[in-house]
Amino acid sequence: MTYMPLILLGVLLNAGAQLLLKEGMNRIGYFEFAWVNAMPIGLKVMASPFVLLGLFAYVVSVGVWLLVLSRVEVSYAYPMLSVGYIVNAIAGYYLFQENLSVTRITGILIIIAGVYLVTKSG
Repeated sequence: MTYMPLILLGVLLNAGAQLLLKEGMNRIGYFEFAWVNAMPIGLKVMASPFVLLGLFAYVVSVGVWLLVLSRVEVSYAYPMLSVGYIVNAIAGYYLFQENLSVTRITGILIIIAGVYLVTKSG
C-alpha cells in the first residue's frame, strides 16, 4: 500500500499552516520587536483567527506526520516535506504577491527533481 496520500496530506496541512500564519501576521501588521510590545502584540496574535487556525493546522499536521512516520522510512518521508516549499512559494506569489524570481523557480525545479528521485527510490 502506498502512503503517498497520507504524506501529501501532512505536507499540505503544514504548508497551509504557514500560509494561515502569514495572513494572520499580515493582518496584525509590522511591529517593533521590543518587550513593550510583547503583551499588546501577544494579545493580537492570540485573538487572530488566522493564527489560531494556522496553529490548529500545525497540530493536525503533526498528528498526520506521526502516522506517516509509523509506516514509512524517515529517509523517504522527510524529503517529501520539501514539497511544502514548492506549495508555499507558489501560494506566496499568488496570495501575497511575493517575488517568484528565476532563481526561486530554478530552486523549485531542483526540489521537484529531488522529490522525484526520492519517490522512485522508495
